[in-house]
Amino acid sequence: MNYEKIAKEIIINIGGKENIQQVGHCATRLRFHLRDQSLVNEEAITDMEVVKGVFLSNNQYQIILGSGIVNLVCEEIQKVLPNAQNQIEEKQETKGNLLQRGVTLLSEIFVPIIPAIVAGGLLMGINNVLTANGLFISGKSLIEAYPQIADIASMINLFANAPFVFLPVLIAFSATKKFGGNPYLGAAMGMIMVHPDLLNAYALGTGVEVPTWNIFGLSIEAVGYQGTVLPVLAVSYILATIEKKLHKITPHWLDNLTTPLLATLITGFLTFTVVGPLLRLAGDGLASGITWGYETLGFVGGAIFGLLYAPITLTGMHHSFIAIETQLLAAMETTGGSFIFPTAAMNNVAQGAAVLAVFWVTKDKKIKSICSAAGISAFLGITEPAMFGVTLKLRYPFYAAMIGSALGSAYIAATKTLAVALGAAGLPGFISIPVDSWLNFGIGMVISVISAFCITILLCKRASAKENKKQIS
Repeated sequence: MNYEKIAKEIIINIGGKENIQQVGHCATRLRFHLRDQSLVNEEAITDMEVVKGVFLSNNQYQIILGSGIVNLVCEEIQKVLPNAQNQIEEKQETKGNLLQRGVTLLSEIFVPIIPAIVAGGLLMGINNVLTANGLFISGKSLIEAYPQIADIASMINLFANAPFVFLPVLIAFSATKKFGGNPYLGAAMGMIMVHPDLLNAYALGTGVEVPTWNIFGLSIEAVGYQGTVLPVLAVSYILATIEKKLHKITPHWLDNLTTPLLATLITGFLTFTVVGPLLRLAGDGLASGITWGYETLGFVGGAIFGLLYAPITLTGMHHSFIAIETQLLAAMETTGGSFIFPTAAMNNVAQGAAVLAVFWVTKDKKIKSICSAAGISAFLGITEPAMFGVTLKLRYPFYAAMIGSALGSAYIAATKTLAVALGAAGLPGFISIPVDSWLNFGIGMVISVISAFCITILLCKRASAKENKKQIS
């Protein structure tokens, strides 16, 4: 595939490079800030074979290409527009209302670290398969039946845990960079928060004695922040703010020496005295509160969340769930796991089923071509091509997928099926679910797929009947 040719064609049809203010990309979409939206030749763009759909959101013109392609095409575009990449982050902060800006902020912090979290989650799933009792052999796990692979399982378990144990380092690097600070100072702050000399955060509440520092009569708990999210985000913001202030007031001949020193010292002290303890409680409370609400409402809560998941995805707010989901997984001993991942999986396969139903009934070759790729992508966990390329355009498949997601999610909630790791929220999602919940997870998927597929067919026939009636009259 000629990515340079694709990039040039997009640039021409989007109004030329003079019309592009900024360009960036997420997992599946090119995101443009344009000077004049009217210059876009949308028909030519949608006719391109690699384009799965286009739409305008939050003053961004977005072109869906799909994962694996979008980053390569974006690189080619940025070669022509070398200044566009850095400008987009600064501009996006001023776009949209407070909620939209908050969601965008979380998205830009977490999206770069998702591969590390997903890798850890999938490795955790592999470890679960190797150690699950009775999955392949009655009364035994694979490592019990084949002791020679026990060390392999042990290594995989270490690889899986590392991204979560050192999660504050990843988040601090990404967040400090986003807030305008030195990301390596941020990473160092993250390392401080999980230093092995601190009491591991997971040991809190187990009865172990909590070590303290006594400084000028102030007792400070020497506890780490493994698996936390909110404290790290706040600390990264404080670090970046202090660093930028110090850069402005420090003489240039002292800047490189004193700014990192003072920024780290001040932020570190604030972390362990005020910010960290307060936001640790807030993060634990948020995760517990959401879990309590989900469990209290039971299958009704699951149905509501499943029904709304696709519209939430359209707004981009689903990226904010990563912070909550990470907190749920970090507190797995009390929460049992995450209900967000199974719900996302129900939504994704429902979107895939609706797209396949459209593929089944449509005679339009262009739509068939989009459906074949978009449907498979949705079943594997990426729904943007399905939603923006097919279901939203036709509307009725989108509604059918929402209903399918609601029904599957209701069953998932009723059976208390939770994820113990992050991963691809679709058919590969089994690896993120405890083995003893695989059957319920599979049944939930079947419910979502069949209901979304059948409702799409029914709504399609109804729409065709109405169209025929109009033509007759």
